[in-house]
Amino acid sequence: MPLNLVRRFPRTCLALGLALSLTACSSKPPRLIPPAPIAGLPDKVELGGVPFFRSVQPPGAEEALAAALRQQNIAVTPGMVEPALGHPASPARMNDAMANAARQYGLLVYPLEPRLEALMFQVAAGYPVLVAYRPGPMLMGEARYALLVGFDRFHKEVVLRAGQQRRLRLDMSDFNSAWGREGNWAVLLQKPSQLPARVDVQRWRDAAAQLGQAGQEQAAAKALEALKQR
Repeated sequence: MPLNLVRRFPRTCLALGLALSLTACSSKPPRLIPPAPIAGLPDKVELGGVPFFRSVQPPGAEEALAAALRQQNIAVTPGMVEPALGHPASPARMNDAMANAARQYGLLVYPLEPRLEALMFQVAAGYPVLVAYRPGPMLMGEARYALLVGFDRFHKEVVLRAGQQRRLRLDMSDFNSAWGREGNWAVLLQKPSQLPARVDVQRWRDAAAQLGQAGQEQAAAKALEALKQR
């Protein structure tokens, strides 16, 4: 073997070993960065017992509403709530139709702030959140309805009961964008005695007033009484 080849051989082996080492390191999954702590909010929650009705096609309003009602021990199916929703011409009207239908079952419709953190606090308290979102670009696709039932702040994901998936996992950033395309519509369907986490007193009172206007005066009175008992 020529002398110059012998001298170059150890260097070649060293370079090859270094390359393999770097490749192995780059193939490791990225280290998760712990999220900034938020007082009172866990890093991961999932409400595994929330009902689910598979939706064959968007928007899935009947399925999402029926699941939310079932969560409150109201025995309904998507077919039973469909007549109350009809076929509104716009997502905003569908939002109103869903809220009106929930009030007919004696539930208080409590709107949430347009911040993902506000939704996560409710999920952490055990309350699934009814949301509208629009995947894809603004001028494409259509509104969809789902229940937000979980989140993982380490992996930056939310978990939805949506469409045909019982556990639809979405990146938080993607969900925020899709949710924003539908005006950040998010509500709780609560029993009158069931105060949300970090309840906003005026918002609860307004929701109780709307419940009373829907012919549920006794339920509205219970909702106001719940504020006094907290």
